[in-house]
Amino acid sequence: MTHEPVNPPMYDKDKFDKDRIGAHEIAAWLRRHPNFLQQFPDLALSLVVPREQGPAASLASYQLDILRDKNRELSRRLHELFGNAQENERLAVRTHQLTLALMKQDNAAATVRAMAASLAEDFNGDLVRMVLFVPIAGLEDTDWLQTLPEADARLSPFRDCLKDGEPICGRLQPEKNALLYGLRAEDVQSSALLPLPGVGLIAVGSRDPNRFFPGMGTLFLRMMGEAFAAAMGRFDG
Repeated sequence: MTHEPVNPPMYDKDKFDKDRIGAHEIAAWLRRHPNFLQQFPDLALSLVVPREQGPAASLASYQLDILRDKNRELSRRLHELFGNAQENERLAVRTHQLTLALMKQDNAAATVRAMAASLAEDFNGDLVRMVLFVPIAGLEDTDWLQTLPEADARLSPFRDCLKDGEPICGRLQPEKNALLYGLRAEDVQSSALLPLPGVGLIAVGSRDPNRFFPGMGTLFLRMMGEAFAAAMGRFDG
């Protein structure tokens, strides 16, 4: 009796490619089963994790490097948040002190001087400039103060910001700089501009182009402006 030779099963490449699990599927499965390597420690020991620089490292060493990097980043962010919190606390205190100082003044001229002095001290700018719509008794126009009627054509570049009353930080257009800073306009590379509808404009200018920038917080500027407007409102009429 003869036996027909038994041939091995044919290798179906197309079927194998179709059923083969891709790297993304393996990665997704491992993420769902983070304890998998505990069941197969020999597999964990045989894994080779490439590094961006230098020779290959063990998985444990690689994970330790990642944890160290994350720890450094978290420490940096925590330090940054702590610095921001300290700065915000300082500004909150100074805003409160400014409000009290403004309310203690017994005339409009003293209120304007108190506002200008506080901005010069608290914002570390190089120039403080104010434009008021109504003349103030006891104050003459100087290099830091000018009086212009609200309808004055020279104020046309400021119409939009005076309408919404939102503070602006960054580099101002040349015509705005020219009106605010006069002969010192070319010295100013960045500004914090506080428009006060019905009252005027207040600007703090800096030679540093990065001192005031778009996107920086303006909450305390707005609070200072509201305090100034309220203090000046006591002397209307």
